[in-house]
Amino acid sequence: MSAISHAAPSTAIVLAAGLGKRMLPITATMPKPLVKVAGRTLIDFALDKLHEAGIGQVVVNVHHFADMLEAHLRTRDVPRIVVSDEREAVLETGGGVKKALPLLGDAPFITFNSASLWIEGAEPNLSRLVAAWNPATMDVLMLVAPLSTSIGYEGRGDFSMAPDGRLQRRKGDESVPFVYAGVAIVKPELVAGTPDGPFSANVFYDRAIAKGRLHGLRLEGQWLHVGEPQAIAEAEECLAARTR
Repeated sequence: MSAISHAAPSTAIVLAAGLGKRMLPITATMPKPLVKVAGRTLIDFALDKLHEAGIGQVVVNVHHFADMLEAHLRTRDVPRIVVSDEREAVLETGGGVKKALPLLGDAPFITFNSASLWIEGAEPNLSRLVAAWNPATMDVLMLVAPLSTSIGYEGRGDFSMAPDGRLQRRKGDESVPFVYAGVAIVKPELVAGTPDGPFSANVFYDRAIAKGRLHGLRLEGQWLHVGEPQAIAEAEECLAARTR
């Protein structure tokens, strides 16, 4: 694995405040980040990956069943977890990042959707992402999964990728080769001037696209999209096959 350089991020936010409506009825009694796949909660997968990649402090935003999620977070020793409280109002992905920005600091940070799950390839994907980060040419570096090998995803993809790694959004009804795998490195400058209240993190990504500074890194291994209850069994089958 190449050496980590370019002022590697040391903080992250795990986006865990969503209502998880597509995961009903499970999320009628618990937050989606506490849904278990192969006996392990989705948020523990995220936190373990961040710890393994050397991220020392992780912000977790909470809203839906916030008390339950906070109680689970208190059972962990590493990484150091700071809660961003969104009990008053869910702020969506972009608004959640903006509210947590004082906890994340002035340097680039990792955003990690709490339901992002994958089977690793030869090298850990999060470490590969950190190693590939270059703030001289990038405002955002996304982990993107090949549509052809992803499990549980039925859309047409999110991005096409140029040979230099720059990403462009899918247009209209076309299909594109890559889907956002839920993890990115983001410069805090992209948050400046964004609206108060709820908004999507797509605002950050579109700003980076406009400057030709949204880049992607192809996920090695297999991305498991656990968006609905029936996807849990499919993901568990893939994980079990990998350990046989």
